[in-house]
Amino acid sequence: MCLVMGQDVLVWFKRDLRVADNPALAEAAARGGRVLPLFIADPAAWAQADASARQWEFVAESLAALRLDLAALGAPLIIRQGPAQQVLATLCTRTGIKLIYSHEETGNGWSYARDRAIAAWARASGIIWQEIPQPGITRGRSNRDGWAARRDRAMAMPPLPLPAALQALPCDPGPIPNARDLGLPPDPCPQRQKGGRPAAHALLNSFLTQRGHVYRRAMSSPLAGENACSRLSPHLAWGIISSRETLHHLGRTAPHPIGVANTQSFTARLAWRDHFMQKLEDQPDLEVRNLHRAYDGLRPDTPDPARLAAWSTGETGIPFIDACMRSLIATGWLNFRMRAMLVSFASYHLWLDWRATGPILARRFTDFEPGIHWPQMQMQSGTTGMNTPRIYNPVKQGHDQDPAGAFTRRWCPELADLPDAHIHSPWTAPNAARILGKTYPEPIVDIAAAARHARDTIWAVRTGHGFQQEAAMLITRHASRKSRHFVDDRAPRKRRPPAVPQGQLRFDL
Repeated sequence: MCLVMGQDVLVWFKRDLRVADNPALAEAAARGGRVLPLFIADPAAWAQADASARQWEFVAESLAALRLDLAALGAPLIIRQGPAQQVLATLCTRTGIKLIYSHEETGNGWSYARDRAIAAWARASGIIWQEIPQPGITRGRSNRDGWAARRDRAMAMPPLPLPAALQALPCDPGPIPNARDLGLPPDPCPQRQKGGRPAAHALLNSFLTQRGHVYRRAMSSPLAGENACSRLSPHLAWGIISSRETLHHLGRTAPHPIGVANTQSFTARLAWRDHFMQKLEDQPDLEVRNLHRAYDGLRPDTPDPARLAAWSTGETGIPFIDACMRSLIATGWLNFRMRAMLVSFASYHLWLDWRATGPILARRFTDFEPGIHWPQMQMQSGTTGMNTPRIYNPVKQGHDQDPAGAFTRRWCPELADLPDAHIHSPWTAPNAARILGKTYPEPIVDIAAAARHARDTIWAVRTGHGFQQEAAMLITRHASRKSRHFVDDRAPRKRRPPAVPQGQLRFDL
């Protein structure tokens, strides 16, 4: 079928919930026909192990804002609940639409299978489905040669403007479902971030004018990072604002509105964001299989239920671990260093497989982005074969990142009366017997012994026959190539630090 100017178009919104810098919407508007903007609330998508009510509530707020923006252009957002293929088939039959635009999604395995099924349905039904690539992500690559340069060129292009106007097809807009409508269990998150484009712009503005001036110095602290990080990650994850828009605002506000070092660090994180999404785009089974197959069988397939439960509820008896997990449960957000520490502790000290812990964290993150989450789960678990395994010492991290214990006391009030010297290791306190096993759990593992076992085991795999050959192939396929944006971004020290090994990079948006 040929594309015809003036043809009616269905625009299927997915993780691109915005009207500005939206290539799919811009392409549809340029055709000159009527436009039916659609979001599908598919209960099967929200029944996946990585989905949660806190995520949906953020999306629902963002859909309400998007509906207003599209209405102002002349074509309100249509929302339908049900299986995606069934919804699309019904609307295309009723309206006679033969052309669908959407952005090219790098999602989880379920969405990948859904899109393949819909592509087959469209072909069989005589419908053209145009998936528009995301700037910075390239489908169908076999290696990373030239990828960074192409990504940088795409980001340097000006953001696409708003369509001047949209001509709507008459259609009942439909209600925005709530979490219960989608079968999602209750998920209290009292300090969750709010969705919607106005919230995204407010965050970006406050970051560029106030909060970002201490970004590089404060990002590693869970207490200071809560305010110093941009907090744009859930808005980027759901496409409420694009990376290209964000970079454009960064350059338009001033040459370096938050200082040169902070600007470089933030720009690097946006580049790393695309780098990790490209990993999942290139290898969708990263969600379910070890990247380096030498690690198959390394950890038990069935996790220790007591260890998994203690870790997931913040009851391990290791204060800084528990404080971070409890904070995540209540807020839906945690700075990256602490995310990495939670995964490291679960993977090395508790010896839990990342496929057991990954879905738990995914559900907790309001900003869950599959393309970042699954490569990072593997990286921090030591199963990529490309990165140096990093085993965080949670007591040392507590002293380094929360030296006065303010963050830990906030989330572990049982330990509020402990002096600073013992707040991260209550078993060393003089009154430990009155606390441990009573108001606060005893440590679930011996930290030093567990780390030693993990280190010996993981390095034994790395010295095995054929390990380096497979690692070399993985580096060819997935490792980043040189780019001016992939820079060192540690906090400033007396002298410029060396480049960060890929296994130790930080990713705080």
